[in-house]
Amino acid sequence: MNPLPGTPSDQVDGVLATGRGDVTTLFVSMARRHPDGADAEYLRWHTLDHRPEQHRLSAVRASLRLVSTPACRAARTSTPDQFDTIDHVMTYFFTDRSGLTGFNELSTALGDADRKLPLLPPVQRGVYTVHTKVAAPRVKVGADVLPWWPVRGVYVLLETDAPAPTHLVDVDGVAGVWSAGSHSVHANLASAPAGQTISYCFLDEDPVRVADRLRPALERRWRQGNVEPLLAAPFYPVVPYEWDRYLP
Repeated sequence: MNPLPGTPSDQVDGVLATGRGDVTTLFVSMARRHPDGADAEYLRWHTLDHRPEQHRLSAVRASLRLVSTPACRAARTSTPDQFDTIDHVMTYFFTDRSGLTGFNELSTALGDADRKLPLLPPVQRGVYTVHTKVAAPRVKVGADVLPWWPVRGVYVLLETDAPAPTHLVDVDGVAGVWSAGSHSVHANLASAPAGQTISYCFLDEDPVRVADRLRPALERRWRQGNVEPLLAAPFYPVVPYEWDRYLP
């Protein structure tokens, strides 16, 4: 594939001076597969109804829904049993934590209008503050805009308090990495304890293949430091109107 032209955005002061993006906070919901195997029906409802409504909130700047397939599951690294049940990851990108108030109010209003299905069985929800963003120069776009960049997959890395794995952009297929640290919030909103780090590796190649390339770098990371992996797994993005394309 021919490389895109020009100088990467993160190396052009004039581009960066026009704006660095205003996302500071992630709300991450990790869930098990549907108890009755109705994952495709749930993804259809969430993508066509629930998820678009969140964007009426000025604090919600982007959203990303991910699904694990059997091939994705086989490509995971060692993961504790508590997190190995995760097959769905939903992320909302907020301008600030105060936006979560409107997020809850909208959820209640949609429920009152009979617009909600029973949630997928939750594993963990977390509120995270973004602290590191990096993009591979070859993709040209800046790290600030990666949540809007078309991905073929995402490798999700959930660890105990850990430095950002910025070196992973050197792995073929990794277009960039965002990392964020968790905060303790009210139990009604999230359950992730303070001190967790979540990293998204945005991928422009098949996530299962990239997972194999990432494994050696991740295993070295965990051997050399005090970082404990909680989840290290590839995921596919939901494909609209092809609800059964990627399922657990």
